[in-house]
Amino acid sequence: MSTPVDRSELQAKVQAMYRDVAEHPQGEFHFEMGRALAERLGYRPADLERIPSEAIDSFAGVGYYFHLLDEMEGTRVLDLGSGSGMDTFIASLITGPEGTVIGLDMTDAQRAKAEALRQRHGVRNITYVKGYIDAAPFEDGSFDVVISNGVINLAVDKPAVFREAARLLRPGGRLAIADIVTDVDLPESITCNTTLWAAACIGGAWQVERYKQAIEAAGLWVVAEQVNDQYRFLSDNAQGATKKFGVKSVSLRADKI
Repeated sequence: MSTPVDRSELQAKVQAMYRDVAEHPQGEFHFEMGRALAERLGYRPADLERIPSEAIDSFAGVGYYFHLLDEMEGTRVLDLGSGSGMDTFIASLITGPEGTVIGLDMTDAQRAKAEALRQRHGVRNITYVKGYIDAAPFEDGSFDVVISNGVINLAVDKPAVFREAARLLRPGGRLAIADIVTDVDLPESITCNTTLWAAACIGGAWQVERYKQAIEAAGLWVVAEQVNDQYRFLSDNAQGATKKFGVKSVSLRADKI
């Protein structure tokens, strides 16, 4: 099933929104951001102390998933929709100096902020690349781990994103993501509204079983999942949808066999 939404219009709105997230993190948004959110979701304060605070300021993730992964030291990690870089900096700590982390993002301002922070803090094992999460510029089997936080719900073609993640993972590789899903399918009045996709982050949310089926259809096996009860929606529209359609945040891990 394809969602009848204008892809170009949606991408423009998403880029404008997340340019503001990068450049004006203290502004008013329809979603929560920053360190208080990160700690409530499960990020360890000791880890947050070791990464650039400006990346944390622009953190707009929806869950924590690193605890769902096994040993990551020395691994090659790709962050789909890496934003201002908070999860790439966390991954850099976990993989250690022998690991490699690549952040892929389509928004220039987000990548520019992350790269400036990387250089300022002398982090050597992170690289930021411009691109789209459903068409990544990397070879098959390039990564041990693929991560993503609050991004795939913004994609028009989610099955393509999951197929791309499966392509990029080596056999035995792991996908760990946090994202927005629903208990029941959203009506067309919401799914056709690009503002509700980009600003409120609910218009593109898929019903959770359909979401997991798309992951497994791509050749990945869901092995762990949790609901992120500590994630809260700020806008009236999103809060109303939470009650009516069961919009929520989940974290999950899927493995490539």
